Amino acid sequence: MLNNLVMKDFITLTEASELIGKSKETLRRWDREGKLSAAREPISNYRVYKKEQFELFSDFVFGSNDNIENFSNYVAPENEYTVLELFAGAGGLAIGLEKAGIKCVALNEIDKFACQTLRKNRPNWNVLEGDIRSFDFTEYENKVDIVTGGFPCQAFSYAGKKLGLADARGTLFYEFARVVKEVNPPICIGENVRGLLSHDNGKTLQGMISILDEIGYHVVPVQVLKAINFKVPQKRERLILVGIRKDIDLQYEYPKPYKKIYNLRDALKKGELFDCDVPKSEGAKYPKSKIAVLDLVPQKGYWRDLPLEIQKEFMGGSFYLGGGKTGIARRIGWDEPCLTLTCSPAQKQTERCHPEETRPFTVREYARIQTFPDDWQFEGSVAQQYKQIGNAVPVNLGTEVGYSIVRFLNQYYSLSKPK
Repeated sequence: MLNNLVMKDFITLTEASELIGKSKETLRRWDREGKLSAAREPISNYRVYKKEQFELFSDFVFGSNDNIENFSNYVAPENEYTVLELFAGAGGLAIGLEKAGIKCVALNEIDKFACQTLRKNRPNWNVLEGDIRSFDFTEYENKVDIVTGGFPCQAFSYAGKKLGLADARGTLFYEFARVVKEVNPPICIGENVRGLLSHDNGKTLQGMISILDEIGYHVVPVQVLKAINFKVPQKRERLILVGIRKDIDLQYEYPKPYKKIYNLRDALKKGELFDCDVPKSEGAKYPKSKIAVLDLVPQKGYWRDLPLEIQKEFMGGSFYLGGGKTGIARRIGWDEPCLTLTCSPAQKQTERCHPEETRPFTVREYARIQTFPDDWQFEGSVAQQYKQIGNAVPVNLGTEVGYSIVRFLNQYYSLSKPK
């Protein structure tokens, strides 16, 4: 590689790919087309980029905050629409759907602290605490418009050429499909991590589509929604799986992305997203040894911005391994969206250090980055609160998906006029 003094001013192709969320093949093509030219490392001839290129490039990658939207995904419900939510967590998706005008009739969640959170904030919600396997949902048959669920991603056992519902038994997606079959809603929405696209070489996702087809639902082409395009100041992605009951001849349309991108300042300071600065709250702390290292990292910097000897000491054996490892010793900048939050705020591989103070984000800062309202309180220990927030669907993303569901249901009921 380039000598270490020079490398402080450059980043590798892998690091560039991770920083801007584009594939390495896309960056190679942009280099060939002159859109984002790379330099060449003299010994290996690998592509490397000057860091300053990405400062200039940020408007293209993230969009410009000067863009004023001339559209809104908002649509008012023409009837009272209801949702049954599975794997509800701390309520990120449920609040988002509520903001879109959808009434939550019941939520199932196994984590007792998340259930305490739901009950504390919405005493009127019917929170069904416990393992989904122990619940029967037939009482909601033909009485609920939407079933949603952020089911975990699990591999299936394959029996024969076509995966059916029976083959998924024992997985949580089986339970999601079972409930959809019992309730028979016009539309069902599953959400998961982007990694589901490639899980088991894509077989897991195809199996899920096959199962929904078997129980009477046509699956809309799957999309991965980037939270930053939906008024969330965080580079988080969620795969959305939409099933439409086969007797319904209507097209579902995903929410349109906004051009304006919000950053960490928008999350934590008074502005368009929130009407006051982030409230004070508890938070995790770094040990003194880590503070001494992270104190040396500038905003938007990471471990490669440390002096060489400290890099080697802090990284250990991984210093000599490949890969960008851009999440290590990472300090977020005020003028960029936050990287995806995890369930723990101080994991070495996914560091999310405050831009000015050398500490992890507090609980309320975490909640702001996920666009939870300030009055939404989290139950359990601080570690449990971080876990609930880190696992959540960003509230504003949930709202935009909610609008798309309302639009679909408005069309459905205006055409079918069910009694």
